[in-house]
Amino acid sequence: MEFAQSLRLILPEEILSIGGLVLLLAAAWLGDKASRAISIASVALLVAAAAVTVPTLSGGAMGPDTQAFLGQFRADAFAAYAKLLIYVSGAAALMIAPRFFEQFRAMRAEYPVLLVFAVLGTGIMVSAGDLMTLYIGLEMNSLAAYVLASFLRVDNRSAEAGLKYFVLGALASGILLYGMSLTYGFTGTTSFAGIHAALTGQLSTGALFGVILVLAGLAFKISAVPFHMWTPDVYEGAPTPVTMFFSTAPKVAAIALTMRVALEAFGNQADAWRQVVVFAALASIVVGALGAIGQSNIKRLLAYSSINNVGFILVGLATATQAGASAMLVYLAIYVMMSIGSFVAVLMLRDAESNQIESIASMAGLSRTRPLLGWCLLVMMLSLAGIPPLFGFWGKLVVFRAAVDADMIALATLAIVGSVISAYYYLMVCKTMFFDEPADQVKGASDWAHWALLLIATLFNSPLGYLLTGWFDNLAGKASAALFLAA
Repeated sequence: MEFAQSLRLILPEEILSIGGLVLLLAAAWLGDKASRAISIASVALLVAAAAVTVPTLSGGAMGPDTQAFLGQFRADAFAAYAKLLIYVSGAAALMIAPRFFEQFRAMRAEYPVLLVFAVLGTGIMVSAGDLMTLYIGLEMNSLAAYVLASFLRVDNRSAEAGLKYFVLGALASGILLYGMSLTYGFTGTTSFAGIHAALTGQLSTGALFGVILVLAGLAFKISAVPFHMWTPDVYEGAPTPVTMFFSTAPKVAAIALTMRVALEAFGNQADAWRQVVVFAALASIVVGALGAIGQSNIKRLLAYSSINNVGFILVGLATATQAGASAMLVYLAIYVMMSIGSFVAVLMLRDAESNQIESIASMAGLSRTRPLLGWCLLVMMLSLAGIPPLFGFWGKLVVFRAAVDADMIALATLAIVGSVISAYYYLMVCKTMFFDEPADQVKGASDWAHWALLLIATLFNSPLGYLLTGWFDNLAGKASAALFLAA
Protein backbone atom coordinates (compact mmCIF):
# COMPACT_ATOMS: atom_id res chain seq x y z
CA MET A 1 0.00 0.00 0.00
CA GLU A 2 2.82 2.40 0.86
CA PHE A 3 4.46 1.75 -2.52
CA ALA A 4 1.18 2.43 -4.34
CA GLN A 5 0.80 5.67 -2.37
CA SER A 6 4.33 6.68 -3.35
CA LEU A 7 3.59 6.04 -7.03
CA ARG A 8 0.50 8.21 -6.74
CA LEU A 9 2.48 11.07 -5.21
CA ILE A 10 5.06 11.08 -8.01
CA LEU A 11 2.45 11.17 -10.80
CA PRO A 12 3.84 14.39 -12.40
CA GLU A 13 7.31 12.81 -12.58
CA GLU A 14 5.84 9.61 -14.02
CA ILE A 15 4.09 11.59 -16.75
CA LEU A 16 7.32 13.36 -17.70
CA SER A 17 9.47 10.21 -17.43
CA ILE A 18 7.27 7.93 -19.52
CA GLY A 19 6.34 10.69 -21.95
CA GLY A 20 9.99 11.73 -22.32
CA LEU A 21 11.06 8.16 -23.12
CA VAL A 22 8.29 7.80 -25.70
CA LEU A 23 9.31 11.09 -27.33
CA LEU A 24 12.94 9.98 -27.30
CA LEU A 25 11.98 6.89 -29.30
CA ALA A 26 9.89 9.04 -31.63
CA ALA A 27 12.86 11.35 -32.18
CA ALA A 28 15.07 8.37 -33.03
CA TRP A 29 12.56 6.83 -35.45
CA LEU A 30 11.11 9.93 -37.11
CA GLY A 31 14.15 12.21 -37.14
CA ASP A 32 14.34 15.97 -37.17
CA LYS A 33 11.36 16.37 -39.48
CA ALA A 34 9.16 15.55 -36.50
CA SER A 35 10.77 18.15 -34.22
CA ARG A 36 7.77 20.51 -34.25
CA ALA A 37 5.33 17.69 -33.48
CA ILE A 38 7.58 16.47 -30.66
CA SER A 39 7.75 20.02 -29.30
CA ILE A 40 3.95 20.23 -29.25
CA ALA A 41 3.75 16.85 -27.52
CA SER A 42 6.33 18.04 -24.97
CA VAL A 43 4.23 21.10 -24.15
CA ALA A 44 1.24 18.76 -23.73
CA LEU A 45 3.27 16.67 -21.26
CA LEU A 46 4.09 19.77 -19.22
CA VAL A 47 0.44 20.84 -19.24
CA ALA A 48 -0.60 17.36 -18.05
CA ALA A 49 2.02 17.40 -15.29
CA ALA A 50 0.83 20.86 -14.22
CA ALA A 51 -2.80 19.73 -14.19
CA VAL A 52 -2.10 16.95 -11.67
CA THR A 53 0.10 19.29 -9.60
CA VAL A 54 -2.45 22.10 -9.16
CA PRO A 55 -4.64 20.25 -6.58
CA THR A 56 -1.59 19.69 -4.38
CA LEU A 57 -0.96 23.43 -4.18
CA SER A 58 -4.56 24.59 -3.98
CA GLY A 59 -5.23 22.10 -1.20
CA GLY A 60 -2.14 23.16 0.74
CA ALA A 61 -0.88 19.58 0.98
CA MET A 62 1.62 19.03 3.80
CA GLY A 63 2.61 16.57 6.47
CA PRO A 64 3.37 12.83 6.44
CA ASP A 65 0.79 12.08 3.73
CA THR A 66 2.95 13.98 1.20
CA GLN A 67 6.05 11.83 1.74
CA ALA A 68 6.93 9.13 -0.77
CA PHE A 69 9.53 6.36 -0.62
CA LEU A 70 10.14 6.61 3.14
CA GLY A 71 10.54 10.39 3.10
CA GLN A 72 12.99 10.64 0.22
CA PHE A 73 10.45 12.53 -1.91
CA ARG A 74 8.07 15.32 -0.84
CA ALA A 75 4.94 16.00 -2.89
CA ASP A 76 3.81 18.93 -0.75
CA ALA A 77 2.42 22.38 -1.57
CA PHE A 78 5.90 23.92 -1.54
CA ALA A 79 7.14 21.53 -4.23
CA ALA A 80 3.92 22.02 -6.22
CA TYR A 81 4.35 25.82 -6.24
CA ALA A 82 7.89 25.53 -7.59
CA LYS A 83 6.92 22.86 -10.12
CA LEU A 84 4.16 25.00 -11.62
CA LEU A 85 6.64 27.82 -12.19
CA ILE A 86 9.05 25.31 -13.74
CA TYR A 87 6.40 23.88 -16.06
CA VAL A 88 5.41 27.37 -17.24
CA SER A 89 9.06 28.17 -17.94
CA GLY A 90 9.62 24.91 -19.80
CA ALA A 91 6.52 25.37 -21.96
CA ALA A 92 7.62 28.91 -22.87
CA ALA A 93 11.11 27.67 -23.83
CA LEU A 94 9.52 25.05 -26.09
CA MET A 95 7.15 27.51 -27.75
CA ILE A 96 9.80 30.03 -28.75
CA ALA A 97 12.50 27.57 -29.86
CA PRO A 98 11.39 26.50 -33.39
CA ARG A 99 11.46 30.03 -34.83
CA PHE A 100 14.96 30.60 -33.43
CA PHE A 101 16.57 27.32 -34.48
CA GLU A 102 15.00 27.22 -37.94
CA GLN A 103 17.01 30.25 -39.05
CA PHE A 104 20.15 28.17 -38.44
CA ARG A 105 18.51 24.98 -39.76
CA ALA A 106 19.42 23.56 -36.37
CA MET A 107 16.04 22.58 -34.94
CA ARG A 108 16.50 18.98 -33.90
CA ALA A 109 14.08 16.53 -32.38
CA GLU A 110 16.36 16.10 -29.37
CA TYR A 111 15.78 19.66 -28.12
CA PRO A 112 12.28 19.16 -26.67
CA VAL A 113 13.27 15.76 -25.27
CA LEU A 114 16.29 17.22 -23.48
CA LEU A 115 14.15 20.01 -22.11
CA VAL A 116 11.55 17.55 -20.79
CA PHE A 117 14.25 15.61 -18.93
CA ALA A 118 15.76 18.85 -17.61
CA VAL A 119 12.32 19.78 -16.26
CA LEU A 120 12.00 16.31 -14.76
CA GLY A 121 15.30 16.80 -12.93
CA THR A 122 14.21 20.18 -11.57
CA GLY A 123 10.95 18.64 -10.33
CA ILE A 124 12.88 16.00 -8.40
CA MET A 125 15.12 18.72 -6.96
CA VAL A 126 12.27 20.72 -5.41
CA SER A 127 10.66 17.55 -4.01
CA ALA A 128 13.85 16.19 -2.46
CA GLY A 129 13.59 15.05 1.14
CA ASP A 130 16.99 13.37 1.20
CA LEU A 131 20.51 14.28 0.07
CA MET A 132 20.49 11.34 -2.37
CA THR A 133 17.28 12.52 -4.05
CA LEU A 134 18.71 16.03 -4.14
CA TYR A 135 21.77 14.89 -6.05
CA ILE A 136 19.87 12.67 -8.47
CA GLY A 137 17.53 15.50 -9.45
CA LEU A 138 20.33 18.06 -9.69
CA GLU A 139 22.48 15.89 -11.95
CA MET A 140 19.55 14.90 -14.17
CA ASN A 141 18.88 18.57 -14.77
CA SER A 142 22.56 19.45 -15.15
CA LEU A 143 23.42 16.76 -17.70
CA ALA A 144 20.57 17.88 -19.94
CA ALA A 145 21.49 21.54 -19.39
CA TYR A 146 25.12 21.03 -20.48
CA VAL A 147 23.93 19.67 -23.82
CA LEU A 148 21.30 22.39 -24.24
CA ALA A 149 23.90 25.11 -23.68
CA SER A 150 26.01 23.80 -26.56
CA PHE A 151 23.03 22.83 -28.73
CA LEU A 152 23.72 25.35 -31.50
CA ARG A 153 26.68 23.59 -33.06
CA VAL A 154 27.12 26.13 -35.87
CA ASP A 155 27.96 28.81 -33.28
CA ASN A 156 31.33 28.62 -31.50
CA ARG A 157 29.95 30.69 -28.63
CA SER A 158 27.42 27.94 -27.91
CA ALA A 159 30.13 25.26 -27.75
CA GLU A 160 32.17 27.51 -25.45
CA ALA A 161 29.15 28.09 -23.22
CA GLY A 162 28.49 24.37 -22.93
CA LEU A 163 32.11 23.60 -22.06
CA LYS A 164 32.34 26.35 -19.43
CA TYR A 165 29.06 25.29 -17.89
CA PHE A 166 30.18 21.65 -17.78
CA VAL A 167 33.61 22.31 -16.22
CA LEU A 168 32.35 24.73 -13.58
CA GLY A 169 29.26 22.60 -12.96
CA ALA A 170 31.48 19.58 -12.29
CA LEU A 171 33.48 21.66 -9.81
CA ALA A 172 30.29 22.74 -8.03
CA SER A 173 29.06 19.14 -7.91
CA GLY A 174 32.33 18.12 -6.28
CA ILE A 175 31.95 20.82 -3.63
CA LEU A 176 28.35 19.76 -3.02
CA LEU A 177 29.27 16.08 -2.73
CA TYR A 178 32.03 16.84 -0.26
CA GLY A 179 29.61 18.89 1.82
CA MET A 180 27.04 16.08 1.68
CA SER A 181 29.63 13.53 2.82
CA LEU A 182 30.64 15.73 5.75
CA THR A 183 27.02 16.28 6.70
CA TYR A 184 26.35 12.56 6.57
CA GLY A 185 29.48 11.82 8.57
CA PHE A 186 28.52 14.15 11.42
CA THR A 187 24.78 13.41 11.48
CA GLY A 188 24.69 9.73 10.50
CA THR A 189 21.84 10.24 8.00
CA THR A 190 21.08 11.69 4.59
CA SER A 191 17.42 12.42 5.38
CA PHE A 192 16.54 16.10 5.77
CA ALA A 193 14.36 15.27 8.78
CA GLY A 194 17.18 13.23 10.33
CA ILE A 195 19.73 15.97 9.71
CA HIS A 196 17.37 18.51 11.25
CA ALA A 197 17.02 16.37 14.37
CA ALA A 198 20.76 15.68 14.60
CA LEU A 199 21.95 19.28 14.20
CA THR A 200 20.82 20.58 17.58
CA GLY A 201 22.78 22.47 20.19
CA GLN A 202 26.38 23.46 19.56
CA LEU A 203 27.46 22.80 15.96
CA SER A 204 30.80 21.02 15.58
CA THR A 205 33.45 22.40 13.23
CA GLY A 206 33.14 19.47 10.85
CA ALA A 207 29.36 19.74 10.65
CA LEU A 208 29.69 23.49 10.07
CA PHE A 209 31.99 22.85 7.11
CA GLY A 210 29.44 20.39 5.76
CA VAL A 211 26.63 22.95 5.99
CA ILE A 212 28.73 25.66 4.31
CA LEU A 213 29.94 23.41 1.49
CA VAL A 214 26.42 22.17 0.71
CA LEU A 215 25.17 25.75 0.52
CA ALA A 216 28.21 26.72 -1.60
CA GLY A 217 27.43 23.97 -4.11
CA LEU A 218 23.83 25.15 -4.32
CA ALA A 219 24.98 28.77 -4.66
CA PHE A 220 26.58 27.84 -7.99
CA LYS A 221 23.25 26.60 -9.30
CA ILE A 222 21.50 29.84 -8.40
CA SER A 223 24.48 31.90 -9.71
CA ALA A 224 24.96 33.73 -6.42
CA VAL A 225 28.22 35.60 -5.81
CA PRO A 226 30.99 34.40 -5.53
CA PHE A 227 29.86 31.41 -7.65
CA HIS A 228 28.42 33.53 -10.47
CA MET A 229 31.36 33.58 -12.87
CA TRP A 230 29.77 31.22 -15.39
CA THR A 231 26.52 33.13 -15.79
CA PRO A 232 27.36 35.99 -18.24
CA ASP A 233 29.35 33.74 -20.61
CA VAL A 234 26.79 30.93 -20.62
CA TYR A 235 23.83 33.29 -21.00
CA GLU A 236 25.51 35.05 -23.93
CA GLY A 237 26.76 31.93 -25.70
CA ALA A 238 23.81 29.57 -25.26
CA PRO A 239 20.93 29.74 -27.77
CA THR A 240 18.50 32.43 -26.59
CA PRO A 241 15.58 30.00 -25.89
CA VAL A 242 17.98 27.96 -23.76
CA THR A 243 19.19 31.09 -21.99
CA MET A 244 15.59 31.93 -21.15
CA PHE A 245 15.11 28.42 -19.78
CA PHE A 246 18.31 28.68 -17.68
CA SER A 247 17.17 31.99 -16.20
CA THR A 248 13.84 30.54 -15.08
CA ALA A 249 13.25 26.80 -14.50
CA PRO A 250 16.64 25.65 -13.13
CA LYS A 251 16.93 28.86 -11.14
CA VAL A 252 13.51 28.35 -9.55
CA ALA A 253 14.44 24.74 -8.76
CA ALA A 254 17.83 25.66 -7.29
CA ILE A 255 16.39 28.45 -5.13
CA ALA A 256 13.53 26.22 -3.92
CA LEU A 257 16.02 23.44 -3.16
CA THR A 258 18.25 25.88 -1.28
CA MET A 259 15.22 26.97 0.76
CA ARG A 260 14.32 23.36 1.57
CA VAL A 261 17.87 22.44 2.57
CA ALA A 262 18.47 25.59 4.64
CA LEU A 263 15.10 25.72 6.38
CA GLU A 264 14.38 22.00 6.70
CA ALA A 265 17.68 20.16 6.98
CA PHE A 266 19.67 23.00 8.57
CA GLY A 267 16.75 24.84 10.16
CA ASN A 268 18.03 24.35 13.69
CA GLN A 269 21.28 26.10 12.80
CA ALA A 270 20.00 29.24 11.10
CA ASP A 271 22.51 31.37 13.01
CA ALA A 272 25.33 29.28 11.54
CA TRP A 273 24.43 29.86 7.89
CA ARG A 274 22.65 33.23 8.07
CA GLN A 275 25.90 35.22 7.80
CA VAL A 276 26.85 33.32 4.64
CA VAL A 277 23.45 33.99 3.07
CA VAL A 278 23.57 37.68 4.02
CA PHE A 279 27.00 38.01 2.39
CA ALA A 280 25.85 36.17 -0.76
CA ALA A 281 22.73 38.34 -0.96
CA LEU A 282 24.52 41.67 -0.64
CA ALA A 283 27.44 40.62 -2.85
CA SER A 284 25.05 39.38 -5.56
CA ILE A 285 23.10 42.65 -5.45
CA VAL A 286 26.27 44.75 -5.75
CA VAL A 287 28.05 42.62 -8.38
CA GLY A 288 24.85 42.25 -10.40
CA ALA A 289 24.31 46.03 -10.30
CA LEU A 290 27.85 47.15 -11.05
CA GLY A 291 28.73 44.36 -13.48
CA ALA A 292 25.87 45.20 -15.83
CA ILE A 293 26.69 48.89 -16.17
CA GLY A 294 29.39 48.47 -18.82
CA GLN A 295 27.67 45.74 -20.84
CA SER A 296 26.89 46.32 -24.50
CA ASN A 297 25.24 42.92 -25.10
CA ILE A 298 21.62 42.65 -23.92
CA LYS A 299 21.97 38.96 -22.98
CA ARG A 300 25.01 39.64 -20.79
CA LEU A 301 23.12 42.52 -19.20
CA LEU A 302 20.23 40.19 -18.40
CA ALA A 303 22.74 37.70 -16.95
CA TYR A 304 23.93 40.29 -14.45
CA SER A 305 20.29 41.21 -13.85
CA SER A 306 19.69 37.57 -12.93
CA ILE A 307 22.55 37.66 -10.42
CA ASN A 308 21.15 40.90 -9.00
CA ASN A 309 17.66 39.42 -8.59
CA VAL A 310 19.05 36.33 -6.85
CA GLY A 311 20.53 38.67 -4.28
CA PHE A 312 17.13 40.19 -3.54
CA ILE A 313 15.56 36.74 -3.23
CA LEU A 314 18.25 35.63 -0.78
CA VAL A 315 17.31 38.56 1.48
CA GLY A 316 14.13 36.61 2.22
CA LEU A 317 16.11 33.45 3.03
CA ALA A 318 18.36 35.35 5.43
CA THR A 319 15.34 36.02 7.65
CA ALA A 320 14.83 32.26 8.19
CA THR A 321 11.13 32.95 8.81
CA GLN A 322 7.95 31.74 7.15
CA ALA A 323 7.17 35.31 6.09
CA GLY A 324 10.57 35.50 4.41
CA ALA A 325 10.02 32.19 2.62
CA SER A 326 6.58 33.31 1.44
CA ALA A 327 8.07 36.57 0.15
CA MET A 328 10.73 34.61 -1.76
CA LEU A 329 8.05 32.54 -3.49
CA VAL A 330 6.08 35.65 -4.49
CA TYR A 331 9.26 37.22 -5.87
CA LEU A 332 10.10 34.01 -7.76
CA ALA A 333 6.77 33.98 -9.60
CA ILE A 334 7.16 37.62 -10.64
CA TYR A 335 10.79 37.08 -11.62
CA VAL A 336 9.87 34.14 -13.87
CA MET A 337 7.40 36.27 -15.82
CA MET A 338 9.86 39.17 -16.05
CA SER A 339 12.55 36.84 -17.42
CA ILE A 340 10.22 35.18 -19.92
CA GLY A 341 9.06 38.56 -21.21
CA SER A 342 12.59 39.98 -21.41
CA PHE A 343 14.11 37.07 -23.31
CA VAL A 344 11.13 36.74 -25.66
CA ALA A 345 11.56 40.43 -26.48
CA VAL A 346 15.28 39.82 -27.11
CA LEU A 347 14.37 36.96 -29.47
CA MET A 348 12.18 39.35 -31.45
CA LEU A 349 15.11 41.70 -32.09
CA ARG A 350 15.95 40.61 -35.65
CA ASP A 351 17.34 42.38 -38.67
CA ALA A 352 15.94 42.17 -42.20
CA GLU A 353 17.73 38.82 -42.76
CA SER A 354 16.27 37.43 -39.50
CA ASN A 355 19.66 37.47 -37.77
CA GLN A 356 19.56 37.89 -34.02
CA ILE A 357 20.40 41.38 -32.73
CA GLU A 358 22.01 41.41 -29.28
CA SER A 359 23.75 44.79 -29.24
CA ILE A 360 22.07 47.40 -27.05
CA ALA A 361 23.22 50.12 -29.46
CA SER A 362 21.27 48.42 -32.26
CA MET A 363 18.09 48.93 -30.23
CA ALA A 364 18.37 52.72 -30.55
CA GLY A 365 15.06 54.38 -31.39
CA LEU A 366 13.14 51.10 -31.12
CA SER A 367 10.12 52.97 -29.75
CA ARG A 368 9.74 54.74 -33.10
CA THR A 369 10.58 51.92 -35.50
CA ARG A 370 8.83 49.07 -33.60
CA PRO A 371 6.65 50.87 -31.03
CA LEU A 372 4.75 47.88 -29.58
CA LEU A 373 7.94 45.86 -29.08
CA GLY A 374 9.67 48.91 -27.61
CA TRP A 375 6.90 49.58 -25.10
CA CYS A 376 6.73 45.93 -24.04
CA LEU A 377 10.49 45.86 -23.49
CA LEU A 378 10.20 49.11 -21.53
CA VAL A 379 7.72 47.43 -19.15
CA MET A 380 10.10 44.50 -18.69
CA MET A 381 13.11 46.72 -17.93
CA LEU A 382 11.27 48.98 -15.49
CA SER A 383 9.65 45.99 -13.76
CA LEU A 384 13.07 44.34 -13.35
CA ALA A 385 14.29 47.61 -11.86
CA GLY A 386 11.43 47.47 -9.36
CA ILE A 387 10.02 50.85 -10.31
CA PRO A 388 6.39 51.41 -9.24
CA PRO A 389 3.67 51.03 -10.32
CA LEU A 390 4.94 47.99 -12.25
CA PHE A 391 4.53 44.57 -10.65
CA GLY A 392 8.25 43.99 -10.16
CA PHE A 393 8.10 46.58 -7.40
CA TRP A 394 5.77 44.33 -5.39
CA GLY A 395 8.26 41.46 -5.46
CA LYS A 396 10.98 43.60 -3.91
CA LEU A 397 8.59 45.21 -1.47
CA VAL A 398 7.44 41.91 0.08
CA VAL A 399 11.04 40.72 0.48
CA PHE A 400 12.17 43.99 2.10
CA ARG A 401 9.11 43.95 4.36
CA ALA A 402 9.95 40.42 5.52
CA ALA A 403 13.50 41.55 6.34
CA VAL A 404 12.23 44.54 8.32
CA ASP A 405 9.74 42.35 10.21
CA ALA A 406 12.65 40.05 11.14
CA ASP A 407 14.55 43.07 12.56
CA MET A 408 17.11 42.92 9.75
CA ILE A 409 16.73 46.61 8.95
CA ALA A 410 20.38 47.10 7.96
CA LEU A 411 20.13 44.29 5.39
CA ALA A 412 16.91 45.72 3.96
CA THR A 413 18.46 49.21 3.77
CA LEU A 414 21.56 48.01 1.92
CA ALA A 415 19.40 45.96 -0.46
CA ILE A 416 17.28 49.03 -1.23
CA VAL A 417 20.43 51.03 -2.00
CA GLY A 418 21.56 48.23 -4.32
CA SER A 419 18.18 48.32 -6.04
CA VAL A 420 18.64 52.02 -6.75
CA ILE A 421 22.09 51.36 -8.26
CA SER A 422 20.78 48.55 -10.46
CA ALA A 423 18.04 50.81 -11.83
CA TYR A 424 20.74 52.69 -13.76
CA TYR A 425 21.42 50.06 -16.40
CA TYR A 426 17.74 49.26 -16.90
CA LEU A 427 17.07 52.96 -17.47
CA MET A 428 20.06 53.05 -19.83
CA VAL A 429 18.35 50.50 -22.07
CA CYS A 430 15.09 52.47 -21.90
CA LYS A 431 16.93 55.69 -22.79
CA THR A 432 18.53 53.97 -25.80
CA MET A 433 15.15 52.76 -27.08
CA PHE A 434 13.21 55.97 -26.52
CA PHE A 435 15.62 58.92 -26.80
CA ASP A 436 18.48 57.91 -29.14
CA GLU A 437 18.31 58.39 -32.87
CA PRO A 438 16.82 55.27 -34.54
CA ALA A 439 19.34 52.71 -35.69
CA ASP A 440 16.52 51.12 -37.70
CA GLN A 441 18.09 47.66 -37.55
CA VAL A 442 15.18 45.73 -35.99
CA LYS A 443 13.07 44.76 -39.00
CA GLY A 444 12.49 41.01 -38.75
CA ALA A 445 9.00 39.56 -38.29
CA SER A 446 8.00 37.48 -35.26
CA ASP A 447 5.47 34.66 -35.05
CA TRP A 448 2.32 34.48 -32.95
CA ALA A 449 3.92 32.48 -30.12
CA HIS A 450 6.44 35.23 -29.44
CA TRP A 451 3.80 37.95 -29.46
CA ALA A 452 1.43 35.93 -27.26
CA LEU A 453 4.07 35.27 -24.60
CA LEU A 454 5.36 38.84 -24.71
CA LEU A 455 1.91 40.39 -24.34
CA ILE A 456 0.97 38.03 -21.50
CA ALA A 457 4.22 38.86 -19.68
CA THR A 458 3.70 42.58 -20.28
CA LEU A 459 0.18 42.54 -18.87
CA PHE A 460 1.37 40.48 -15.90
CA ASN A 461 4.13 42.98 -15.09
CA SER A 462 1.91 46.01 -15.66
CA PRO A 463 -0.12 47.57 -12.80
CA LEU A 464 -2.79 44.97 -13.63
CA GLY A 465 -0.53 42.44 -11.91
CA TYR A 466 -1.49 43.90 -8.54
CA LEU A 467 -4.89 42.29 -8.98
CA LEU A 468 -3.10 38.97 -8.36
CA THR A 469 -1.39 39.95 -5.11
CA GLY A 470 -4.02 38.38 -2.84
CA TRP A 471 -3.98 35.16 -4.87
CA PHE A 472 -0.18 34.96 -4.86
CA ASP A 473 0.05 35.71 -1.15
CA ASN A 474 -2.43 32.92 -0.47
CA LEU A 475 -0.60 30.34 -2.59
CA ALA A 476 2.84 31.38 -1.32
CA GLY A 477 1.51 31.20 2.25
CA LYS A 478 0.29 27.63 1.73
CA ALA A 479 3.59 26.62 0.12
CA SER A 480 5.78 28.14 2.84
CA ALA A 481 3.58 26.64 5.57
CA ALA A 482 4.28 23.18 4.14
CA LEU A 483 7.99 23.90 4.22
CA PHE A 484 7.99 24.95 7.88
CA LEU A 485 5.69 22.13 8.96
CA ALA A 486 8.19 19.64 7.51
CA ALA A 487 10.97 21.37 9.41
